[in-house]
Amino acid sequence: MVVWSIVFAVLAGLVLTTKAPIAGIALVFGTGCGIANALLTMRGNERLVDHKSVATFVFSSILRIGVFGIVPVEFALHGPWWTMVAYFTGFFTPLALYTVLVARAVRTG
Repeated sequence: MVVWSIVFAVLAGLVLTTKAPIAGIALVFGTGCGIANALLTMRGNERLVDHKSVATFVFSSILRIGVFGIVPVEFALHGPWWTMVAYFTGFFTPLALYTVLVARAVRTG
């Protein structure tokens, strides 16, 4: 998931940078944030199962939403408004790829 997300970010980011450099950077940065979010979410789920601490899981989720939700607004302040779309495209790419890979593993496994 991480490798495919990086490949997508680099290729799509290069193409988008020719049209709007800030949007290209937002896409790549959003993909990085999406990878971090996906890995942190997976780790949080594992800790929830191991320790059964719902409060810690909810608190970490709120922190992630706050941090990763503020970033696209910053890009939109310095570029066109649609850089938020580029950021969120990158942000949700790792989760979409993870879903596809898990579905494929379930079908073949």
